[in-house]
Amino acid sequence: MKKSYKISILGQELTVLSDAEDEQVANVVQFVNDKIEEVLQAKDGLKALNVAILAALNISEELLKLKGVNTQLCEQMESRAEKLIQLIENTNC
Repeated sequence: MKKSYKISILGQELTVLSDAEDEQVANVVQFVNDKIEEVLQAKDGLKALNVAILAALNISEELLKLKGVNTQLCEQMESRAEKLIQLIENTNC
């Protein structure tokens, strides 16, 4: 069941709905605010919208890198599992 949360991102108070646990919502908010802070430290004087866009791009880049790593690991696991299955089948002959 979705729960309502009052959060603050880039100084903006927002109400969001989520079925995640309280701690998970807090972690997401903290992560986003940390990414925004990274952008603000690197480029001072940006408008809030530009800061939000740059933070979103940084988060997206991280996500896509992790998805790539995850795909590679899954492919490696599948390959190893197939090799193990072949070894087991060959041993049973």
